[in-house]
Amino acid sequence: MAGKSSGRGRARSAKTGRYVTRATAARHPKSTVIEAGGNKGSGTRSRSAITGRFVTPATARRHPGSTVTENG
Repeated sequence: MAGKSSGRGRARSAKTGRYVTRATAARHPKSTVIEAGGNKGSGTRSRSAITGRFVTPATARRHPGSTVTENG
C-alpha cells in the first residue's frame, strides 16, 4: 500500500496526530501513516491512513479517525 513502506519516514497516528513507534504502526496499520518526507508543496492535503491515497476535504471530515492532514 502507498505510504506503508518499511523504508525511511516517521509513523504518525491518524487518530491523535502524534508520532508513534514503528512497532505501534505495525500493530495498527489502518490508523497510522508512514510519512515519506517533507511536504514541500503549498496548501493542505488529507491522506487516508488505510489506503495511503489523497482524499477530499469532505472525506477527511467524514472519517477523522482514519485520515491525516498534511500541511505544505
